[in-house]
Amino acid sequence: MERSYNQYCATARTLDIVGERWTLLLIRELLTGPKRFSDLQHNLRGLGTGLLSARMKTLERQGLVRRVTLPPPARTPAYALTQAGEELGPVVLDLARWGLKWAMAEPREGEAFHPGWGVLGLRACFQAEAAAGLRAIYEFRVGDETFHARVHDGTLETVHGPAQYPDVTITTDDQTFRDIAAGKVTLADALEHHAASATGDRAALRALRTLFRLPSPQVRGGAAVLSPTTR
Repeated sequence: MERSYNQYCATARTLDIVGERWTLLLIRELLTGPKRFSDLQHNLRGLGTGLLSARMKTLERQGLVRRVTLPPPARTPAYALTQAGEELGPVVLDLARWGLKWAMAEPREGEAFHPGWGVLGLRACFQAEAAAGLRAIYEFRVGDETFHARVHDGTLETVHGPAQYPDVTITTDDQTFRDIAAGKVTLADALEHHAASATGDRAALRALRTLFRLPSPQVRGGAAVLSPTTR
């Protein structure tokens, strides 16, 4: 039986639909394109097969997710967001921005990290004003994953997979990318110390350094944020 707050309130009604554990993370995964059941399992470590199946059935019943068939050569069943699901995108990005400022701190032991999550992370950190008048395609090769960002006069599109004609290609490993995402090092530092490499148009590469900005981490309530093991 699905739980409800039993309140005639838009916030409560929304949480009735997306407030269960894992639900918004499934929306996050599908915001970057259709995914197979196995893709969702791989990216959400700790979500068992039975619970994943139940969550996807609920999201279908609620009209947030639909079943599709991936185009050739895959031709395999997958899940994609409906219009209602897609419109949760700004909510997820706002949660990511809040988390970058108020919740990230240091990585905890055992926490999973997938470079592909950077596809949405780039959107959350994008500085539209810095991209005014710029047209460039950036390809990121991080470990075994590849994704790209298309900047077009103040707008951003990020997509899994390689770009056809990238202006700049950035190559690095998982750990360096995680350090950049955590704000421990900058892309410029990684390039200078050869932890990352870049090829392509120099002007587009210089522009890249101003296109994405991590918010400065803050401490909630003026007190240290405790890890689960110290609470």
